[in-house]
Amino acid sequence: MTKIEGKKKRKFPKINSLTFLYLALLSFVFIASSALSLSRYKEEPLVLSEKIEPASFAPIPVLSDTVSFPVLSAQAALAVDIDSGTALYEKNPDSPLLPASTTKIVTALVAMEHFSPEDIVKVGNVSIEGQKMGLVKGEEIRVDDLLYGLLIYSANDAAEVFAQNYPGGREAFITVMNLKAQELGLENSNFKNPTGLDGEGHKSTARDLVRVAEVAMRDSRFAEVVATKEKQVTSLDGLIVHRLTNLNELVGEVDGVLGVKTGWTKYARENLVTYVERNGHRVMIALMGSQDRFGETKELIEWIFGNYEWEEISYP
Repeated sequence: MTKIEGKKKRKFPKINSLTFLYLALLSFVFIASSALSLSRYKEEPLVLSEKIEPASFAPIPVLSDTVSFPVLSAQAALAVDIDSGTALYEKNPDSPLLPASTTKIVTALVAMEHFSPEDIVKVGNVSIEGQKMGLVKGEEIRVDDLLYGLLIYSANDAAEVFAQNYPGGREAFITVMNLKAQELGLENSNFKNPTGLDGEGHKSTARDLVRVAEVAMRDSRFAEVVATKEKQVTSLDGLIVHRLTNLNELVGEVDGVLGVKTGWTKYARENLVTYVERNGHRVMIALMGSQDRFGETKELIEWIFGNYEWEEISYP
């Protein structure tokens, strides 16, 4: 028995000469247009979809063959070309260390997500050690002004006021800081306070700091604040004046440096996260546990731009 025996035969419609001519013409048009399309792709480069991130096709930094590497006192360091994601220099980038006030990058991200720039917060009891901008109990101040104290003057009292005014208070704020760290993939970071003061279990890494700073710099408010050299802010009634100076000595002094955040405690030593734009390239650097954060960061910046060449990628 053949395969079609025992099965109902299918009936096919009859095709008249006019229908046949139409189908033939349609097939010819399809084949011709396909051939034309293929020949065009051979002559012209493909236009990349706007959905593809430009960073995926960024120039690749290539290090000189004869270069000698800087010797840094920092316990950990990482420099990354942001557009290509290439590590330009690294030293123990995943070692958990005390982040000190670089913690305030995360503090700022949580604060900016919850508060609007024009929101008014009230200062409560802020008995806190370390760097302070001089907030007074009962003082009311705009959130945007408080951000300057937090980020350029590294004010611990500013960090605590943000935490106090968060729904659920200080502990809720710290919980959200750690949730933000998880969201951003900061695998070796954990925060016990909003200021960066040393504490058991309060830690981060050079890699995590580079990551969070890169995300923070995408926010125009954050980027504007950390690039500011000096700022005077006042209480809402104008009676209390806070004169703030950026503690990052490289801002305005080293070509292309536009922030980001300093950090220091006795046990953390000197920390510094730095964003640089130079010659059309963007670099983020994190140093932790340094004996000379500004000098070593400056040395690293000049070494990077003096020894790397960015090569364009050609596509077939």
